[in-house]
Amino acid sequence: MVARAYTVAFEGVDARLVEVQCATSPGMPGFSIVGLPDKAVSEARDRVRASLSALSIALPSKRITINLSPADLPKEGSHFDLPIALALLAALDVIPRDKVSETVALGELSLDGTLVPVLGALPAAMTAAIENKSLVCPYACGPEAAWVDAAAVYAPRTLAEALRHFTGQSPLSPAEPGEVAPHPMGRDFADVKGQEKAKRALEIAATGRHHVLMVGSPGSGKSMLAARLSGILPPLSSTEALETSMIHSLAGLLSDGGINRARPFREPHHTASMAAIVGGGRNAKPGEISLAHNGVLFMDEFPEYPRTVLETLRQPVESGEVVVARANAHVRYPCRFMLVAAANPCKCCYLADPIRACARVPICGEEYMSRISGPLMDRFDLRIEVPPVALCDLDLPQSGETSAMIAARVATGRAVQTARFAGTSVRVNADLEGRALEDVATPDADGKDLLLRVAERFGLSAQGYHRVLRVARTIADLDGSADVRKPHVAEAAGYRLALSKEL
Repeated sequence: MVARAYTVAFEGVDARLVEVQCATSPGMPGFSIVGLPDKAVSEARDRVRASLSALSIALPSKRITINLSPADLPKEGSHFDLPIALALLAALDVIPRDKVSETVALGELSLDGTLVPVLGALPAAMTAAIENKSLVCPYACGPEAAWVDAAAVYAPRTLAEALRHFTGQSPLSPAEPGEVAPHPMGRDFADVKGQEKAKRALEIAATGRHHVLMVGSPGSGKSMLAARLSGILPPLSSTEALETSMIHSLAGLLSDGGINRARPFREPHHTASMAAIVGGGRNAKPGEISLAHNGVLFMDEFPEYPRTVLETLRQPVESGEVVVARANAHVRYPCRFMLVAAANPCKCCYLADPIRACARVPICGEEYMSRISGPLMDRFDLRIEVPPVALCDLDLPQSGETSAMIAARVATGRAVQTARFAGTSVRVNADLEGRALEDVATPDADGKDLLLRVAERFGLSAQGYHRVLRVARTIADLDGSADVRKPHVAEAAGYRLALSKEL
């Protein structure tokens, strides 16, 4: 008779249920695993055999066959050790078969039977809840998985503890959720002297989750401004925190099983590969754009990234998800992030310096910025120049607004959007499109006339036209206005055209 246990196989942030079937039959003794296992899964038989030996459980002199169903789904990772061991123990009638079939299990076994933590406990708990099953995972993974209220999570430290739990000798208590990570105290915008226009642009971007490109000479404060962006973003909602934590769980970034309510801030180096940015590599892991889901992706020295890496951003920025295609699978990850890019005006950085003037003006700047293709440049909602701060201003005392003051306005603007889009898939103004964009962002007569004249004069694309409308809607929200008026359109268009050659 076949004994069954259950585990999961990961496809992006989705965890697909896998049935682990164990059958013992007469014949030459052997232990085989079938069902498209990778090397780590195939080696589970040796770890399981050693773990059972540590419990003084001898394998019978029969042929043992483990089938991982569905058989055409690739199985990767060491988390199959525990469900294989449970299915085998059930087949040997050591533990009740019905109890094993009511749980989803994952965990790696060491040779002495200790359960080693694995990645993906949170998505596995979500699948267990959907299938109306409990979850058994290593002790270190319990606080993470316990955030899913709908599933009972049991976290033994060893295989022996799991065995006693299933036999009823020493039932385990359900695991408790980990601590909520405290919101980190970010750097304060009050430290930034000058750059009022850049601060205003980042406030608008944070409110509507708009993409920003900052161009300025070295030392003008681009990285300093971006580093303080986290301090004005509102904390993650419960839904957003769960979405983000599921991705971070697969990447092994959750510490002590705690859920982080702070929005991610990722800043990869410009030498990062395409797989590091978009996702891929071994087991198609999430990239930086997915790790920044519901947060910020800051890319300094933007034109220095390889052209192929930059061009791969075009589709994820627009759709909010990325598909990592492989020969045997297509893995989908969410990636709704705010892209903040910083660049020097030219390769020598002296394009606008009156003292050390660039000898190749304007060719130097045009060649350097041409590394950013037109379609990618068109996806930036706000494009601003960050001029150098005068040396005499650096000795002035702090006089600008604090991050707390700006964050309060951002939170108010986000609250307006949350109320407006309640019951829809839209979360912020940056997600608006089609009829929804027309309904909430159509400006008044004067504003529409101005926008049409700007679009005709500077040749805005349809995408650029709609992005100006989205930014204008965000500016109106910050202004407390129910309608988009001419001043809102004018400010939004000004950010759009800040780097135009005609200006």
